[in-house]
Amino acid sequence: MNIRIGQGYDVHRLAAGEELWLGGILIPHEKGTIAHSDGDVLLHAICDALLGAAGLRDIGYHFPDTDMVYKSIDSKILLAKVYKLITKKGYSLVNLDATITAQRPKLKEWIPQMEVILAEILECSVDRINIKATTTEKLGFEGREEGISVQAVVLIESKVK
Repeated sequence: MNIRIGQGYDVHRLAAGEELWLGGILIPHEKGTIAHSDGDVLLHAICDALLGAAGLRDIGYHFPDTDMVYKSIDSKILLAKVYKLITKKGYSLVNLDATITAQRPKLKEWIPQMEVILAEILECSVDRINIKATTTEKLGFEGREEGISVQAVVLIESKVK
């Protein structure tokens, strides 16, 4: 069995009047992410973790923000495309662990739904997906509510040696 670990990190600025998409869910909040796509920082970090684990570069390589095809695109579509890329190489997800860092809004009520959405896209059971949310106790850009960041780690496996 061939196993590989991938790590992803993404950040987006927050601004009033923008939409806040996280884990494929539109979160009600007075601020949202500034981005070329829908700005779903969680899905972007997961894409990078999966691509890195499979040795397939990063999200910007596959979906450049200079390409208008990806303007305002639903990041669930990007994640599905990324997962298809890694399955073509013979890999499947063992597990995913991600941490969203944002001072506000509080996210615990949406996390179970995010995990269900991710499990569906990543073709696995929900017990293989773990999402956490934390604040920085008002420190740094997340604490000042200037941005939101996500760190994601995945383990993928292939039966092929």
